[in-house]
Amino acid sequence: MNYWQNPLLIMSLVPLVGTLIILCVPAERKNFIRMVAMITSLAVFGVAIWMLTLFQPELPGMQFSLDIPWFRISNFTIHFILGVDGISILLVLLTTFLTPLAILSTWKAIQEKVKGFMAFFLLLETGMLGVFLAQDLILFYIFWELTLIPMYFLIGLWGAERRIYAAVKFFLFTMAGSVLMLAGIIYVGLQAGRFTMADILAQRSSFAGAQIWLFLAFGIAFAIKVPLFPFHTWLPDAHVEAPTAGSVILAAVLLKMGTYGFLRFNLPLFPDAALTMAPWMAVLAIIGIIFGAMTAYRQKDMKKLVAYSSISHLGFVVLGIFALNLQGVSGAIIQMVNHGLSTGALFLIVGMLYERRHTRLLSAFGGLWKGVPALATLTLIVTLSSAGLPGLNGFVGEFTILQGAFMASTYHSYFFAVFATLGIILAAVYLLWMFEKVFLGPVTYEENKTLKEINWRELAVLIPILVVIFWIGLYPKPFFELINPTIQTLLDTVLPVY
Repeated sequence: MNYWQNPLLIMSLVPLVGTLIILCVPAERKNFIRMVAMITSLAVFGVAIWMLTLFQPELPGMQFSLDIPWFRISNFTIHFILGVDGISILLVLLTTFLTPLAILSTWKAIQEKVKGFMAFFLLLETGMLGVFLAQDLILFYIFWELTLIPMYFLIGLWGAERRIYAAVKFFLFTMAGSVLMLAGIIYVGLQAGRFTMADILAQRSSFAGAQIWLFLAFGIAFAIKVPLFPFHTWLPDAHVEAPTAGSVILAAVLLKMGTYGFLRFNLPLFPDAALTMAPWMAVLAIIGIIFGAMTAYRQKDMKKLVAYSSISHLGFVVLGIFALNLQGVSGAIIQMVNHGLSTGALFLIVGMLYERRHTRLLSAFGGLWKGVPALATLTLIVTLSSAGLPGLNGFVGEFTILQGAFMASTYHSYFFAVFATLGIILAAVYLLWMFEKVFLGPVTYEENKTLKEINWRELAVLIPILVVIFWIGLYPKPFFELINPTIQTLLDTVLPVY
C-alpha cells in the first residue's frame, strides 16, 4: 500500500492540516473556524470508518503497518511506525467518534479565543491518535507528551476560576510519570539495540533481569494517567476546571492512554513482572473502585461527582487487565469504550445544565423533569448506562470483567471480584442519588421552572452516543470479534502460562 493510501497516515495528518488551516484564518471569523474544525474531525472519523471496513479481525498482528525511518540518534534509528490491531482499534474509533461531538458541544459555550481553542483541540486529537497507533517507543513518547501541551492550554485558558492551579497540577503529575517512562524507554532501547516494538519483543531477554523496575517505570506513568489510586488527586481538579469539551475528551480518551499503556507495553514487554505485580495491581484497582464510588457520593458539585466516578470505573478496567485471561482483558477494552461513552455523555449533560443555570451544585437543582422531560429522559438513560443496567453498554463490560476476575488465577483469590461487585452497587447509589437531586422531587428554585428544553444541537451531540450505548448493550458480539483474536494471541504468546 502506498504511503498516501494508508488510512493510519491520513488519519494522523488530517488533524494537523486542519490545525494549520485554522492558524491561517483571521481570529474574528469564528464560525468559519468552527466549521473547519468540525469538517476536519468528521473527515478523520470518516477515515477511521474506512480503516474499520478494511480491518481483518481474524489477523491478530498489526495491520496497515507503516514504517518510515525518521531520524538517527547515535547508532539508533528512530522509526515513524504506525499500526493498528485489536487492542487499539476500538480506542481509535472512540477518539475519532467523540472528537466531532465534543467540538459541536462548544458551538455556543466557547465564544472567546475560538481560534486557539479549535487549533489546540485538533492538535490534541493528533496526539491521542498517535499514542494508539505508534509502534516505536520514542514515537510513542513524543505523541504521549504532545497530548500534554494542548490539554494544559485548554484547561489553563478556557477553564473555570481555578484553571491555572488545575492546569499546572495536571502538567506536573503527568510530566513526573513521563520522566520515569522515558528513563525506562531509554534503558529498554539500549539493551535491545532498537526502539521499535517488534524488535524489542524479539530481544526481551536482554532486559529480563530488570523487569520489575521497568514495569514500575512504565507503570507509574500509566497509573498516573488512568488515574489509579493513589495517583488520582490531579483528576478532580482538572475535570472541574476544564471546559466541557475538555472534560469529555479527558475522561473518554486521555485516561484510556494509561490503561492502553499497560496492555500495549507492560504486559508484553515485562510478562514475568506482570505476573508478579498482578495481585498488587488488583488491590490498587479495588481500592480505586471503592474509594472513587464512596467519594463520588460525598460530592456537592455534579462535575466533581462524575470525575470521581471515573476513578471507580477505571478501577474495573485495571482489574480486568490484570486478570490476564480472555474474559478480563476483553472486558477491560470494552469497558474503556463504555466509560468513554457514558462518562463523556454525563459531562456533556452537566455542561448543558451549567449553560442553563450557571451552577453545578446539586442543591441548586430539583424537579427538572417537569420542565425539561426530554433532557431528563436522555440523562436517565446515560445514568443507567454508567450504573451498568442490563441492556446498556456498561453491563457488558462490567459483567465480562467480573467473569474474568472470578476466573483469574493471578489474584489467588476470588474476593477481588466480590469487592468489585460492591463497587457496582455503590455506583448505582451515587448515580441515582445525583439523578434524583437534579430531576426529581419538588421544584426548589424559580429558575428551575423556566429552563429551556434540549435543543437540536444538543440532541445531535447526545443521540449518536446513545445509539452506540444501546448497540453495545444489546449486541456486543461485533465488538468482541474485533478484539478477541489479538487478545488471545497476546495471552498465548506473551504469557504462555495462560
